[in-house]
Amino acid sequence: MDSFIGIRFKKETAKRFQEFSKTHFKSHTEALETMLDFFFYNEISPKEKLGPTGRTIEAKLLKRINAVIAIMRDVEKTQTKPTVAMIQSLFEIEEPKKKPLIVEKKYAG
Repeated sequence: MDSFIGIRFKKETAKRFQEFSKTHFKSHTEALETMLDFFFYNEISPKEKLGPTGRTIEAKLLKRINAVIAIMRDVEKTQTKPTVAMIQSLFEIEEPKKKPLIVEKKYAG
């Protein structure tokens, strides 16, 4: 049987850890071991910031994508469509309008 040791924590911290551990792990020992392994394996300190979260990165990307879409729509509206219309008008062949022939009328007289 494994031996245990007691570690003193503040009550609020212990409760937070217990709730987290119950949600994600089978035991408190497994939870703590997994957290320690994570920090050692990734060679990071639990005190350092990892940078922006996935949500903030996603929000920034969506803003940039929306900006690119707005630019593309503006280019399409102000440049592409008018240019296409001008080029099409150059290549359209209009048939000359047929005027009714003026026929000389002969009067019998």
